[in-house]
Amino acid sequence: MNLEKHRRAMIADIEAGFAATRHLTGRDRPDDRVLEAFSRVHREDFVPPERRTDAYRDGALPVGFGQTISQPYMVALMTDLLELDQDSRVLEIGTGTGYQAAILSCLARRVYSIERIPELARSARARLRELGYRNVEVRCGDGYLGWPDAAPFDAIVVTAAAPSLPPKLLEQLEPGGRMVVPVGMPSRHQELILVTRDRRGKIESRSLLGVAFVPMVEDS
Repeated sequence: MNLEKHRRAMIADIEAGFAATRHLTGRDRPDDRVLEAFSRVHREDFVPPERRTDAYRDGALPVGFGQTISQPYMVALMTDLLELDQDSRVLEIGTGTGYQAAILSCLARRVYSIERIPELARSARARLRELGYRNVEVRCGDGYLGWPDAAPFDAIVVTAAAPSLPPKLLEQLEPGGRMVVPVGMPSRHQELILVTRDRRGKIESRSLLGVAFVPMVEDS
């Protein structure tokens, strides 16, 4: 399999996805730094071995435990909406196999990622370390609680659908920060929400487009 050819095709699919949804998102194309990150991070390293031939297909893939790795376009859109810079501190809810965390690590100073499923957290932590992503820290825990001892964050990205905006995560968003989160119930309509917090602390949210994510689960 010509992986470089497939990576170029993935980038083309991402750009096409942005063009098709620009009337909803207001974004004609991803930032060049985001595209560069997608070129650098090898997606085949973050999918199950039996799925490597599908790694660059523009769709979600199962990774076990009822979880998925999101389609490249959606990972790119959510990342682009965060508007990261090299000094950003990012909280990710839902590590999965670590793919989005790896993308974020190319764009930000520090990435804190929470995964609820212990097996996924352990394997993602080991994978990211082995691949050289040294500015990512993975914790197993309840994503609804966030990471209070590392807060506040310049950006927060949630990779599972919450029934409403998680209040603890809103509290941990830095003034001037941005959060991207899918909101909605399983098997029902979900929307990708962009949350911003202005310098005075006022929260505003905007629905961008319909999405389909696995549910965000809260520990009892």
